[in-house]
Amino acid sequence: MIETIMKEKISADHLLYVSLKYTKTCDVILNLIKRWIIMINHCIDALLEQQKKRKKIKTIPIAPRQKAELVKQNFKNVPEIMKTLVIYDFFKRIDDTRAIKECEFRKDVRLKVVDNGQEIIINLDKLKEYSMTLESFISYIKQFLLSPK
Repeated sequence: MIETIMKEKISADHLLYVSLKYTKTCDVILNLIKRWIIMINHCIDALLEQQKKRKKIKTIPIAPRQKAELVKQNFKNVPEIMKTLVIYDFFKRIDDTRAIKECEFRKDVRLKVVDNGQEIIINLDKLKEYSMTLESFISYIKQFLLSPK
């Protein structure tokens, strides 16, 4: 499972640090966000499988939203997971919201998203901030999956 997560992370990092650098389009930003969603889904699955092996939970739900809620309940004291799940919820809502592409093919390419009446601008700095949060999340996941508890 860690191998799958790391492949997704490498792919997302390539989109962030190479593809976005050279193409500067909002489509790359949207693809990066989709890649991060897939990566977080794999992490949630891995966490729940590990919890089931440790007999902390009985069953793993099928729906992604229920899986995320179960992870929130079981890991509410872990800030890395809680921060990531907030970002994950936002990423999932981006498809349903109105996203405005701005300054494409320029240095300050950005995606303006209206979420719950609030305007959020996703630019390169914001993406790097998300990347750092996800980096600490992945570090925690690796540590958790490899610990013998």
